[in-house]
Amino acid sequence: MSEREIMEYDVVVVGAGPAGLACAIRLKQLKNDLNVCVIEKASEIGAHILSGAVIEPEPLDQLLEGWRDDPPPICVPAGTDEFLLLSKSGKRKLPTPPQQNNHGNFIVSLGAMCAWLAPRAEALGVDLFPGFAAADLAYDDAGAVKGVIIGDMGVDRQGNEKDSYVQGIEIHAAVTVLGEGCRGHLSKRAISKYKLDADCDPQTYGIGMKELWQLPEGRVEPGRIQHTVGWPLPKSIYGGSFVYHLDKNRIALGFVCGLDYKDPNFSPFEAFQQFKHHPMMRELLDGGEILSAGARALVEGGYQSLPKVEMPGAILIGDSAGLLNVPKIKGTHQALKSGMLAAEHLAGKLAADGFDKRLRDSDIVAELKKVRNIRPGFNKGFWRGMTTAAIETVTGGRLPRTLSNHADHEQYRRLDQEGFDYDWVDRELPPRDRLASVYFAATAHDEDQPIHLKIVEPDVCFTKCEEEYGNPCTRFCPANVYEKVEDEAGKRIQINAANCVHCKTCDIADPYQVINWVTPEGGSGPNYTNL
Repeated sequence: MSEREIMEYDVVVVGAGPAGLACAIRLKQLKNDLNVCVIEKASEIGAHILSGAVIEPEPLDQLLEGWRDDPPPICVPAGTDEFLLLSKSGKRKLPTPPQQNNHGNFIVSLGAMCAWLAPRAEALGVDLFPGFAAADLAYDDAGAVKGVIIGDMGVDRQGNEKDSYVQGIEIHAAVTVLGEGCRGHLSKRAISKYKLDADCDPQTYGIGMKELWQLPEGRVEPGRIQHTVGWPLPKSIYGGSFVYHLDKNRIALGFVCGLDYKDPNFSPFEAFQQFKHHPMMRELLDGGEILSAGARALVEGGYQSLPKVEMPGAILIGDSAGLLNVPKIKGTHQALKSGMLAAEHLAGKLAADGFDKRLRDSDIVAELKKVRNIRPGFNKGFWRGMTTAAIETVTGGRLPRTLSNHADHEQYRRLDQEGFDYDWVDRELPPRDRLASVYFAATAHDEDQPIHLKIVEPDVCFTKCEEEYGNPCTRFCPANVYEKVEDEAGKRIQINAANCVHCKTCDIADPYQVINWVTPEGGSGPNYTNL
């Protein structure tokens, strides 16, 4: 194989999400002579971005003066807030937590917002490369990160070069900025290689599923924000829903479950479908249609799980670092601020050294510290969590205690242990199954490319996992990627990789951690519209 072509930059940013784009824009604002590029695995900027999303606008005010005069295509001022406790057939209004007071905020499509940010970055001289997947980090002789290796394209499932083969290049830079979002595969490798998580709790996660609906005239109240807890989740599972009223008779509808649930038979996708059958939701959705849908994991560990964010030659920003504020149900403002802070740091010295301290001394981490015990407070049940949240909120997080986080995949109970009762209903609303939902994600992978989901110890699936946990990968995946098959060749887990929406749930929640998500060919994956 010939040597790879090398491109040289001062800074290479991996991931064109809000953190990565904010970093690139601020770098060029501060030091226009820097050569900066952003690489993005999606076919278009924003195509892999999925979030609620209600955003706090102050970081955008700092990044782009006058942006409100030319806002993103979906940008609805926040109106009324509602916080509801659902039972199977009813609802009760609860006081809205202070962290969820959205006065002055905006409901956006984060994917559309990133697509809106991209030309503003290009206008400053940032080179944007969508459709290029960073397959690995490049290292120098001393073991420091010196850039990224772009994955080859035009390789068949057996690893042979096709007629369309193009060798991936290497992009070298003085500093590599990892802004891949939650559970980025390069960030995961870097955290492991440099032991960045040696002094923090394990990271914890949730799975978020979202749909964009078109509703009949008269039902949508632009700016209305609803969050629910309770049914269809039992009190032992952390999670809830959001309903955000947009413009043009559209709503953003979503459901989030913590991935630390104990029942290996639980299906987050089924819980989402059940939620849509609550009387309140049936009345809202009746006669509507789904326009687009998708799923994405989100970081929930917060302050306790914050890894070191610098290593030789590279730094972590945004959700790659785990900066989501769970009680606020917001991470975009943290992502933007961390990207801008990284840019300010690099513009001054163009080195990763010292960024960890700079981030920890910032208001970004101070915000996480104030709410550090709220999410782990729910580990002992719903009402214990609500009590903990109230105490933490009243005291501003100043109590001298820090609750611990535990790895999600270690929380499963074996099949022969205590069962669970969900009190669910027979459902009718579309989509009826996970494959129908995949259709609305418009996901696309070349069927004849290497499978990007690797079961590194396949024997575990039927020597341990099936007996002890019943192969939960066949249920926790929202896209029906993992399927149990038995034929004359015996049992196997069939991987339907073409369905994958890149949510990363499998990489997180597999009880034996034998599933490894790696990036597929650049441009593959979901093509989200306004999510």
